[in-house]
Amino acid sequence: MEKHASDPDPSRQRNGFVGVLYGEFTDTLNDSVRYSVSLTESALTIQRISSSPGRSQVVFNLTDCVGCRAYRGADGADVGAFFTAYFYPFKRRWMSAGLTRQRVEQCFRVALVQDPLVNLREAERWARAIRDASGLQAPRRDGVAYAELRRPCRTMILVNPHSGRGQALQLFTDHVQGMLTEASVPYTLVITEHQNHARELVRKADLSQWDALVIMSGDGLLFEVINGLMEREDWQQAIQTPLGILPGGSGNALAASIHHYSQSPPAWNEELLLSCGFILCKGLVGPLDLVSVHLASRQRLFSFLSLAWGFVADVDIESERYRHVGAIRFLMGTLVRLATLRVYQGRLAYLPVKEAQRLQRGSSNNPSSTPQHPSLCSTLPCRLGPNSSPKQSSRHGRVGTNLNQHSISNSNNVITDTRPETQSDRKTTSPADLLLPGLDQRVPESWTVVKEEDFVLVLAIYQSHLAEDLWAVPGAAADDGLIHLLYVTAGISRPALLRLFLAMEKGAHLACGCPHLVYEKVRALRLEPASPQGVITVDGEVVEYGPVQAQVHPGLARLISG
Repeated sequence: MEKHASDPDPSRQRNGFVGVLYGEFTDTLNDSVRYSVSLTESALTIQRISSSPGRSQVVFNLTDCVGCRAYRGADGADVGAFFTAYFYPFKRRWMSAGLTRQRVEQCFRVALVQDPLVNLREAERWARAIRDASGLQAPRRDGVAYAELRRPCRTMILVNPHSGRGQALQLFTDHVQGMLTEASVPYTLVITEHQNHARELVRKADLSQWDALVIMSGDGLLFEVINGLMEREDWQQAIQTPLGILPGGSGNALAASIHHYSQSPPAWNEELLLSCGFILCKGLVGPLDLVSVHLASRQRLFSFLSLAWGFVADVDIESERYRHVGAIRFLMGTLVRLATLRVYQGRLAYLPVKEAQRLQRGSSNNPSSTPQHPSLCSTLPCRLGPNSSPKQSSRHGRVGTNLNQHSISNSNNVITDTRPETQSDRKTTSPADLLLPGLDQRVPESWTVVKEEDFVLVLAIYQSHLAEDLWAVPGAAADDGLIHLLYVTAGISRPALLRLFLAMEKGAHLACGCPHLVYEKVRALRLEPASPQGVITVDGEVVEYGPVQAQVHPGLARLISG
């Protein structure tokens, strides 16, 4: 007969979980094999009971546990019950020195008495205690205030069956579906049927039915979901719906960033998917910055990843023809674009973090003062005086008149579903972008204007990764309140540019000492292309070509991360 005991010491109780459980159980396949099992708030310790000395002991960290379930056996005549715990600890990769999460299942048979209901209640007690303790031991990043998803978490999972190499649905079935079952996460699977399907769906959905929205695709589908949420009348509440992502595309930048934020060893392909599935099951929710992007047509988008012009945007869009090969498409696109390297004319200006902080302090010291930089939505924009001029330095100069070239490349599908800002749309176009003047106005004197007007690329990014294998900003976080601005000026050689991207695979490009690469932390920016043709992308999606400006909104959304 199995033994069981508990430690009733109140000092060891937390959230209803008793500090220690102990029991002796048999193996599920062989009743003659017995184990002593102890549970603390941080670990499940298993020791095989035998007559020989030096009994082997295995310790499972509850940080690695996604769930535990209790159940009766298939044999109706068996009075015993069972509980199974599911762990995903880091283990050595096969034929590699690296680490990756690998599934481990621990199952025990409970047969305290001849009453099957009593045995099942004991198995349920253990399963519940393991679930409660593993929830307390979810991996957390220092300095982030996490919330926890409600349990059970009603989840809508949107899958784009055409993303990446067209294997997203199969990847979900093979690698994620079982894990969600182990974690007792109920979900509804929605297969998207056309571009902007997800956007339309979440714009109209009854979000009270869902505790989380999860994307199984590339970054483009999450772009649709975020903008659909922000177009709702109840956008303030809607955008608080926790968002998750499972990598099913070829870029998977946000998924790679979330994995990086969890302080886990590097992972790619199915290993990255397993890691993101694990993070989803643990159910920690942290803040996510969004960036408000204004186009010349007065359309407004919300971005979670990047705004790009020049080399990066060209590679992203032109490499679509190699989508069937997966993530390597970006390497192929890079080599092709290097062969015919382009230079783009335009003007770039930005509001440095230090200047933004100074303006904020000034506003705090004078509560009665009105914002210096009104929203683009304002009915009466405040123009700058004739004597005001942008900040200058040895690398920077004064912006001239704004450009009115709005030509669009005919070779690309341009995002056109975003509704223009109008007086009647003010509820959906909030929050106000107080740092941005109108696109027809000069930038404020607190902004810095780049003197160079010939660029190879401009990249504004707000996550650590630009793709699975491109570590664009090693120090970035999902909630740092920053736009990380990188640009490369004309004059860089093809080999030097290639070296930069190869170094980006390890996040070492900022330390290369390349004189053509500039990196700045900013809160807002404006880009005015002068070249008649080109591509601008937001989160990897082509948008209207022409003047564009953007401002970060710290912590506007919520992200399932760890």
